Amino acid sequence: MLRQYVRDLQSEFAGYGTAKLRRDLMAGITVTAVALPLSLAFGVSSGADAAAGLITAILAGLIISMLSGASYQISGPTGAMSAILIAIVAQYGLEGVFIACLLAGIILVLAGILKFGRVVSIIPMPVITGFTSGIAIIIALGQVDNFFGVQSAGETAIEKVMSYFELGFHPDWATVAIGVLTVLIMIFWPKNWNAIIPSSLAALLVVLGLNMVLKLPVDVVGDIPKTFFPENRLAFGDLSLAKMEGLLWPAISIAALGMIESLLCGASAGRMTGEKMNGDRELVAQGIGNMIIPFFGGVPATAAIARTSVAIKAGMATRLTGIFHAVGLLLSMFLLSPIMSAIPMSALAGILMVTAWRMNEWESIHYFFSRKFGGAIMKFSLTLAATVVFDLTVAIVVGIVLSAILFVINSAEVEMNISKIDNDKLKEKGISICEDHDHVRVIYLTGPIFFATVHSLTKRLEDAHQGVMILSMRGVSSIDTSGVQAMLEFCEAKKQEGITIVFSGVQANVLKRFEKGGVLDVVGRDHVYWSTDLALAQMDMNQSKAV
Repeated sequence: MLRQYVRDLQSEFAGYGTAKLRRDLMAGITVTAVALPLSLAFGVSSGADAAAGLITAILAGLIISMLSGASYQISGPTGAMSAILIAIVAQYGLEGVFIACLLAGIILVLAGILKFGRVVSIIPMPVITGFTSGIAIIIALGQVDNFFGVQSAGETAIEKVMSYFELGFHPDWATVAIGVLTVLIMIFWPKNWNAIIPSSLAALLVVLGLNMVLKLPVDVVGDIPKTFFPENRLAFGDLSLAKMEGLLWPAISIAALGMIESLLCGASAGRMTGEKMNGDRELVAQGIGNMIIPFFGGVPATAAIARTSVAIKAGMATRLTGIFHAVGLLLSMFLLSPIMSAIPMSALAGILMVTAWRMNEWESIHYFFSRKFGGAIMKFSLTLAATVVFDLTVAIVVGIVLSAILFVINSAEVEMNISKIDNDKLKEKGISICEDHDHVRVIYLTGPIFFATVHSLTKRLEDAHQGVMILSMRGVSSIDTSGVQAMLEFCEAKKQEGITIVFSGVQANVLKRFEKGGVLDVVGRDHVYWSTDLALAQMDMNQSKAV
């Protein structure tokens, strides 16, 4: 992995000069403008503070960008991650988040070493779309307090919403006005202006200026420390076996999300650039970053598709874009912290609500529902509900299990057609058959033969009673142990009845399992042919010899 990393770096920076440096620098500045308000917002929404979001983005930009499996990945705090962190903070506090982040980093490094880089390919698209929408709902619900200036109780987003019915819902209208203004600016900001100043940053500047002039009595971000060693950070003394055991499941959730989000980001960005990402190295990079970040008071980071796509569209040339964006955030932290500390919380809430809306893969959702794909709709809906009610890890497991069940149900049928021998058709093909074969039936099987299809298949085969049965299996791509055992029992039963079984067109992997399972010992290896035509011709030859 290290040698490949060095070779990739040599290829990436081959011919690097002033022109590419300028591209990386300008792209880095552009991404900084996008990442600054999002980092502040995601830091707050994760249950930490704005400074934690900034520190996370800076360290992720420096460490993960440098080690990444591709030149284009931009990592930092994300909305998806903040959605699961808020529940961890509520139950375990920030110390729990820091320890879980460290453990998640270790898990990600191990996943990369064990070559789990392709794991995202086994997750069906409706499942991914469902948990993305579920996370969007959690983010939006989690910002109701800040957006409306109200107080709630409970750990999960649903519990917070339900508490409004008990505690009452009394919005602070100045807070609401700032939040609504932020949302409106982001919605109606001209798209072609985004290249100059992103809509989220524009909204933040407008409401910040307005609040500084009007001095509205609203909650603001508050003091942003100018240090990489804040009071709230992980120390080695905080670690204990008991704490780590208790936080293992949250760590798995963080690692699972980091893995999925980073690999999906890489796959999407790879299509935009034509550069294929090394998924295993990306997981190691994400893991190392997340092992280091909590010791500086940051929250878990992952690759961010929004910032990555901005970097690509801004003309990035190499991974230095991610490093330059981190330097830009670092300068903002030290130079602009007095200004950023006055940002209204409802402005960040508004940014997150719009971000949550845009997170939804609306094109895919419309496709599932407009085309009325029942299975996809079920996977999407159940995964979404599981994400909101439980957590990401449970949602993914539920989605994959449901997908597997639906696949088995849809595959639990082997198509079987029984045909007589039509001599006229054979003659049209230039095949001459001497004998009439009224006692022969060709049974065409199509589909995988496995535990779910065995019962219906054997029942239909038992109903066929002919002197000779040719089982054409060219359409059978695979067979499991249950299928082999059922076929063995069928052949033994027919042999006792005096019926001859012949196989034709058996694929190599199926034939190998037949041989291993003893089916060929019962049928006879000389009763296996490449095609039905050859089987009939051989039967004619045998008949002629007998006469």
